[in-house]
Amino acid sequence: MTADGPIKQPVPKPRAQKLNTRTAARMASVQALYQMDMAGTDVGEVVKEYTTKSMPRTESGEAIAKSDNVFFAELVRGVVRRQRDLDLPIDKALATGWRLVRVDSILRAILRSGAYELLERDDIPGRVVINEYINVARAFFDDEEPRVVNGVLDRLAHEYRPLEFAPKSVQPSKAAEPTQAPHQMPAGEATDTAGD
Repeated sequence: MTADGPIKQPVPKPRAQKLNTRTAARMASVQALYQMDMAGTDVGEVVKEYTTKSMPRTESGEAIAKSDNVFFAELVRGVVRRQRDLDLPIDKALATGWRLVRVDSILRAILRSGAYELLERDDIPGRVVINEYINVARAFFDDEEPRVVNGVLDRLAHEYRPLEFAPKSVQPSKAAEPTQAPHQMPAGEATDTAGD
């Protein structure tokens, strides 16, 4: 709540419909982080609010997809817990002249959630994380923001997961260290479907 009334929740565009449960959780985490940023809502309160209703919703109030509530709660709580660890690298990855505290609140929530996944969820390939958050950005923005998300998360992915993003000639041989092979996204896989 602000002095002017309740915070208007950002809603995805209609093209954001038909989401898998993890994508819906990512979209909801961005909306929840936005709400926390704008209204100062407590993390426990916002997680409870979002997990007791279908989420995310369109402007007309229709549920877009069923969300993976456990994954959603992990994203929101994780971003809050690691925010200080996330903000400085995001700030450094932004283009010269951009500052995280000055970017749009939804864009800031997208970058924080994506950075958290890259840092903490190495079970999800980095390329999948980047692609998912580009699509989340496209659900909210038409302009340059999806490109910003791509650039920032790609820089962070190279920093957080150097083996996964190393050039093929630098990657360790599978014969030498079979348990140390970097995450490889199977051909044709473009989204995270775990938990569906």
